[in-house]
Amino acid sequence: MKNTATWTLIEQNLQQNVPVMLLYVLDSNGSSPGRRGFFMAVNSQGRMEGSIGGGIMEHKFVELARERLRTVPAGLATLKKQVHDKTVAKDQSGMICSGEQTIFLYRLQKEDIRTIRNIINTLTQNKHGTLLLAPGGIGFDAAVPDQDFYYVINSEEDWEYSEKIGYKNELFIVGGGHCALALTKLMRPMDFYIRIYDDRKEVKTMAENHDAHEKHFVNDYSELSELITSGPNHYVVVMTVGYRTDDTAMKALFGKEFRYFGLLGSQFKVNKMMSEYRSSGISQEILQRIHAPAGIQIKSESPEEIAVSIAAELISIKNQPSA
Repeated sequence: MKNTATWTLIEQNLQQNVPVMLLYVLDSNGSSPGRRGFFMAVNSQGRMEGSIGGGIMEHKFVELARERLRTVPAGLATLKKQVHDKTVAKDQSGMICSGEQTIFLYRLQKEDIRTIRNIINTLTQNKHGTLLLAPGGIGFDAAVPDQDFYYVINSEEDWEYSEKIGYKNELFIVGGGHCALALTKLMRPMDFYIRIYDDRKEVKTMAENHDAHEKHFVNDYSELSELITSGPNHYVVVMTVGYRTDDTAMKALFGKEFRYFGLLGSQFKVNKMMSEYRSSGISQEILQRIHAPAGIQIKSESPEEIAVSIAAELISIKNQPSA
């Protein structure tokens, strides 16, 4: 969760004594448009930030939030379940996409401003912490939870929700050329903390890249063995300037565990590299985990098209249930 604009709107409203409502998706199943962790704020003046999924469902909730801002006191929290099926007897959302979601509505109070500021500070400093939601309202803990989400409910008056805030995924791009520049621009708005590595300090596209959170120069790509660590939410794409540097980077990263490990290149180059790795004793188990060539096959040609193909593959892997 990295939506600082919504939290900033809430902070400003609390400072100015403008009534404001937080809407937060605690749980979702099936084809619900708003996934767990989606959230938005609505104030009494009609201003909004964020989203809980869009469509008629979101429109209804915005109207509900505005009504409750007029009628309920600050500090009041409620849960509302929505079912996206017009045949059900209750809790219809008006949508027919199937699935359901549970949404938390909370009219924030002045006392919440410290919690909101802690959340904003954590996000702007690219740190992690824990968002806490419960029938009593909103809280924050600086400790980093073991899991991204936790939700348990016994009744509308007895439940708890926690979420790891800050970037949940880390993208490591090896090679800072035109494809990396395009890929970084695409991935920046998503839930990825992005690092780029290159061995050419003079390369223009590294200087032009303002979307990466970190840019690093290495003397040799073999240094990546120490710089990029294994991680269940680590995504690595190797796209250096040529065969030799790709090979050095790949060898530095073999044996590490990543959620995604991709190599950009032609099918001919990939086949040659994989054949050489097999001949050198690299196990087939390791090689099978590599997405090569990286990206979904859409006959991409330009850096921008290549970036789209890789971004689509990254998102597809990210949204698959973890093994």
